[in-house]
Amino acid sequence: MSSDDALSWTNWARTASATPRRRASPRDEAELGDLVARAAADGTTVRAVGAGHSFTPAAVTDGLLLNLDRIGLVERITRGTSAPGEADADAILVTVGAGIRLHRLNEALAAAGLAMRNLGDIDRQSIAGAISTGTHGTGAGLGGLATQVRGVRVVGADGEVREASATQDRDLFELSRLGLGVTGVLSAVTLEVVPAFLLRAQEEPWPLDRVLEGLGTPDDVDGLVGGNDHFEFYWFPHTRRALTKRNNRLAPDEEAAELERLRTTGPGPVARARTWVDEELLSNGAFELVNRLATAVPRVTPRLNAVSARALAPRTYVAPSHQVFVTSRRVRFREMEYAVPRERLVDVLSSIDDWLNRSGEHVPFPVEVRFAAPDDVWLSTAHGRETAYVAVHQYARLPHERYFDAVERIVAEVGGRPHWGKLHGLGADRFRELYPRFDDAVAVRDAADPAGVFANAYTDQVLGRAPGAFARG
Repeated sequence: MSSDDALSWTNWARTASATPRRRASPRDEAELGDLVARAAADGTTVRAVGAGHSFTPAAVTDGLLLNLDRIGLVERITRGTSAPGEADADAILVTVGAGIRLHRLNEALAAAGLAMRNLGDIDRQSIAGAISTGTHGTGAGLGGLATQVRGVRVVGADGEVREASATQDRDLFELSRLGLGVTGVLSAVTLEVVPAFLLRAQEEPWPLDRVLEGLGTPDDVDGLVGGNDHFEFYWFPHTRRALTKRNNRLAPDEEAAELERLRTTGPGPVARARTWVDEELLSNGAFELVNRLATAVPRVTPRLNAVSARALAPRTYVAPSHQVFVTSRRVRFREMEYAVPRERLVDVLSSIDDWLNRSGEHVPFPVEVRFAAPDDVWLSTAHGRETAYVAVHQYARLPHERYFDAVERIVAEVGGRPHWGKLHGLGADRFRELYPRFDDAVAVRDAADPAGVFANAYTDQVLGRAPGAFARG
């Protein structure tokens, strides 16, 4: 094996790769600070990587590539001791090493009787990578993971560790909790968590028109979105069918009875079995075969999607929250996701459907639709507006560019904001139009890292280049 082979890195989706000058996995915060300071002094750029689940080249560098897996312990859990303005007086705060993977964090929280109030549907990422790219779940009253962050420790280009929160170095906090790592390398994250809870998951195939008619407005507490704690659906292109997912917390007395049942008899047969979404729609060999057949014979794609959509059977089960939120993804794909104003969702989906019918493009992967509450995080895709997320996927063996370009043109008409860690073609000029606090974010980046130590081509594209950035190869 050549030295370049030993250093090379490729992301999960195989859409980005790098051959850094050096790779390192620091054992602790002190070693991390030393590595960063020495790299900066040498004029070397620094990026950190977790699971490589971003589809963009967010982690790419030709300098020092850091893996933070060894900085991944639960440091402390505090209850009701938060500072005014940071959280409620009875908040539960958990501080963890920034490299901890979400699945290990979920396990650690569950062992302590705790949970995150909302999660995305993949748990392979590090907490640092997940918050820095704007990872989110679904729920009309809930924000993305960054809204659960109450404090950070970040290592700057001088190797020094800075603490930031809503009441300490507020601007640094805002960009560090969702900012692609451009202020420095996160070494620790403090999250506000909640007591562990169960969810009742209901998965049902519905006609797409019934779903769209039942979504409800942001003020409608009886609609599918407002009437459920967590609602999402998967639309099968070339059909008018969708799989709906409704996840709701149990009433206190019902949860107590279910916990006792789980303690004494264990999970029932449905809970033990992976859901159809896990094992058939998104992860297992059957879906791989469907996509390979669609690749080999594209014209059969509509029929394959119709068969898949009509083969779905309703399921209802109860399980701990993190087990319901998370699905396994073993079929490799490309993804682009845009946040659009919730009131424009139906228009967007209709336009995508029209384009597919006109274009002759064949798409065997479902379109995933989720929802989020407005928030005030500077670079959050849900900043200041009720949001619907439209995620389009394409099988890795099929070309995705034409499809994604068409969707990107459609969402541009409604002010769509792309997920920071998924494929898109936008640059800083457009982001300045989409985000009211964009210039504030750039100013904080320029102050925290004027030399561009933590920059790469992707951060230059989306935020513009720092004025004092040194030359990079």
